[in-house]
Amino acid sequence: MRRTLVAGNWKMNGSLGGNAALLGAIKAGAEDVSACDLLVCSPFPYLSQCKSELAGSAVSWGAQDVSEYALGAYTGNVAASMLREFDCSYVIVGHSERRAYQGESNATIAKKALQALLVGITPIICVGESLAERQAEQTDEIVGQQLDELLQVLDMADVARIVVAYEPLWAIGTGVTATPEMAQAVHAMLRMKIAAKNAEAAKQVRIIYGGSMKPDNAAQLLAMPDIDGGLIGGASLKAEDFLAIAQAAQAVA
Repeated sequence: MRRTLVAGNWKMNGSLGGNAALLGAIKAGAEDVSACDLLVCSPFPYLSQCKSELAGSAVSWGAQDVSEYALGAYTGNVAASMLREFDCSYVIVGHSERRAYQGESNATIAKKALQALLVGITPIICVGESLAERQAEQTDEIVGQQLDELLQVLDMADVARIVVAYEPLWAIGTGVTATPEMAQAVHAMLRMKIAAKNAEAAKQVRIIYGGSMKPDNAAQLLAMPDIDGGLIGGASLKAEDFLAIAQAAQAVA
């Protein structure tokens, strides 16, 4: 049985004071959603604060990116070993904004995932298609290729150690959401690809949805058999909304 994962991606938001209030509220609310896993992915400067505020609680914390390199002369990069020192459990890899604004390729994203796995951090691998690609009926081709390039470099055992996040680009920050059936179809396709690499791992790997999941649509999305949680953007900045999504996950767990 896969436990639902509700992961908050703060993106480039936060402040020390605001974070303290948000983390405190999430930590308190986590006691009522024990059937699912809660995760906060903050900007790098706030990882120490997350560790301090959340240590010993039911809420995990992680980062939003990681370097493809272990160490060295890579100014501005952050190594997986550094994230490990802050006890990060997860790291988001290949988010659509990184692909679009920093030009990250599938090959680069695969290298980043490997770096995370080497130090025991779970990479959340983001895949997704644009509106034009969806309209051209290329979703399976584009999203499948993004996952395939990762699976090609993973050892059989490592396949079970990843999380996959399907985030249709046309549904991020737009208020538009894929219908539960649309999202389920892509999630099922992704699980089939994982099964082709490692059938047992495919039963364990969590595939979460990252396209404008909100309190009012979370229950319908999470009721789908292959949707194992959400990668939450804007709603993760409001404890009430984030916890409402977790409550929806709890209800269908």
